[in-house]
Parts: sequence; C-alpha cells; structure tokens
Amino acid sequence: MGTVLDETRDENKVPETRETTIETEEYKKRLDLLYRVGKKVGSVAEVSNLLDQVLRMTQRTLRALASSVLLIDEGGGELYFRVAEGKATNELGEVRLSVNSGIAGWVARHGRPAIVNDVTKDPRFNKEIDRTTGFVTTSVLAVPLVSRRQVIGVLEILNKVDESGFNDQDLEVLIPLASMAAVAISNAKLHQAVLDGYKNTIKALAAAIDARDPYTCGHSQRVTKYALLGGTLLVFSGEELEVLEYAGILHDIGKIGIADSVLTKRGALTHEEKDIMRMHPVIGANMLKEIPFLEKASRLVLHHHERYDGKGYPDGLKGEEIPIGARLIAVADAFDTMTTDRSYQAVLSADYAISELYTFSGAQFCPIAVEAFISGFQRWHYPNSQMLRGPSPVQFCSLSD
Repeated sequence: MGTVLDETRDENKVPETRETTIETEEYKKRLDLLYRVGKKVGSVAEVSNLLDQVLRMTQRTLRALASSVLLIDEGGGELYFRVAEGKATNELGEVRLSVNSGIAGWVARHGRPAIVNDVTKDPRFNKEIDRTTGFVTTSVLAVPLVSRRQVIGVLEILNKVDESGFNDQDLEVLIPLASMAAVAISNAKLHQAVLDGYKNTIKALAAAIDARDPYTCGHSQRVTKYALLGGTLLVFSGEELEVLEYAGILHDIGKIGIADSVLTKRGALTHEEKDIMRMHPVIGANMLKEIPFLEKASRLVLHHHERYDGKGYPDGLKGEEIPIGARLIAVADAFDTMTTDRSYQAVLSADYAISELYTFSGAQFCPIAVEAFISGFQRWHYPNSQMLRGPSPVQFCSLSD
C-alpha cells in the first residue's frame, strides 16, 4: 500500500504571493538595518563616522539618492550640515540654513516628521540649496533628531531612486534611526566635554611641572605641537594623534617625583643625579598607566628617552622596538631643548637645530621621525617656501608600531 500524501490545508493560512514575499524581504532588510545601526551606535567612537555609515545604510535600504544630517547651532537660529551623502556632498559643507525656512527648518521648529513627495507643491521648500549645489530635489522625508526632549537637528532622505514617493513604512524605519543618531550625537558631545575637561587638567599639570624650572616654561606645549606636526605628516589616525597629544603634554610629568635639588640644578649633574633624573619616564608612565584613557600615552611617555641605536633609557630599546609616537616626541623634545634658552646652553637657531637632528639621525634619533618632523615644521613655519626638503621615502607608521 503506497504512502498517502496529506493534502489537507489550514483554511486560515493566507497563501504566499509574490507581493507578500517582497514585503517580507523588505521587512527583513529594514530590521537588519536597525540592527546594524544599533551595533554601530555602541562601537563607533567618532560621531561623524557613525553618522556617515548610518546615512549610507539608510540610503541604500530606502533606495534614495541623497541623505543628510543637519544640526542646530549653539545659537539655535541656523541649521548646518554635519554629514551628507550624495552628489552634492562637497558643496554642502559651508551651507547654513535658517530654522525659519525650508522643510528641514519646519521639522526642527515643530519637532515633527514631514513627508513631501512633490516639493514644487510645498511652500516650505527652500530652492536656494538646489541652486547652490546643482542637485534637483523632488521628494523629501525628514524627521527630527530629539535628545532629552529637545530637537538638536534633522535627518532627511531625498529622492527615491525609482522616482516613487516616500511612505509611512519609510517613516517607520527613519524614526528609530533618528533616535539612535540623536543619542550618538549627544553622547559624543558629552564625551567631548569630558575630554576637554581632562585636557585642561592635563595641561594644568604639565604647566605646574614646567613652572618648577623657569627655563622650561611652555616646554610641554611646544613639544606637543612639534610632535603633532610629525604625526600629521605620517597620517596618524585621529585616535593616534590624540594619544600623541596626551603623551606630548605629559612626557615630563614624572619630574614631579624628582627633587628640586636635581631638577633645577645649575650646571652639570653628577652620575648619581643623572640616574635620578633618568627615572622620570618610569615615574610618569607609572602615574598614567592606571588611568584608562591615558594608558596608551603612558607607553610613549615611558620610552621618549630611548635612542634609535639602543643606547637610551629606561629599557635600552632599539630601532623599531621604540613606539613611533615616542620616537616623534624624542625628536620634538630635542628640537625644543636646542631652540630655547637653558641653564647649560645658549639658545640655538632652528636651522642649526635641524642640522643637528640630521647629524644624529639613525643614531640618537629615528630617521623617519626626523624627516617627518622637519618636513612638518618647514611646512608650518615656512608655508610659502619653495625650498622645502620633503621626507625621503617615509613609510607611514602607526602608534602600534
């Protein structure tokens, strides 16, 4: 007896059609978009990167030609483009809009979303942006960015690729995305305020150390500036430049543990006093490594007196063993020491100091760090000079090297 196929059907089950399958796929796409954006809210530190990724994913999912995030300035009277995706991105950088005009301005003022599928029939539409950018806007979906019950900006999507209009389903996707973006922007502002507070405290500490010796007044700030000139030329990331900035400001913080009789002594130090002075990188690094946001900087502080030939201190590291950030600080530190008046030497000219850096490149100093600093210094100090000596093939490095 053969097997009998069960051909009974659930009468309440709706048969799948091509239309319901498409709707299901669209729903999955939109859920996936929300999931991916949610992950990035927690993983991307730099808010511009986050918003840029959010716009790209949203544009792709909603099949739009352009998108942007506009924020309200501190005065509350204008909107400016924080990030934008689309053909007119470059032109939007300097554009500022009154909150009293345009569809985005209406959304910002009223704190309500807007769907406009024919801008030519909407009196709120501001034609000036299209005139400025050359982009032709046909339809707009805009939602407010709300943080702590206050509108801080507008997220807008422009022009469907297939020239169809935006709908309520699109709006349902954009509203939670706007909430996530608003949280990210607010957190970034709070984070920046905290960092600014840290930096001010750090600068005050560095100034207190510099003040112990009248010959080193402003030394930490100058070393930081010089090190960043080199780091910028080596195309350090934003995070790497921040680590370098902290390390530059605090490279001598360990001197707080050195007695004044040694630190401010006029004339040559004895061997014992030199050994005491050479402890300041270790003291400084031990102070900083217990502070989470200064942990990476502590490694640069520890090794900023190492020599490229391995004859430095405290660990006698050699060549590429020394973090590139510490190598840059070593060059910046030496340049500032030579070009400022000290108890043990008269001030030297910048040209002479640069020639000394070249002389000891490959021995005391890293050749890459020397070339990067000198090229950066010349471009900053002599911006119109035609006699810049650029770096001989400089390999790009990161602080992890």
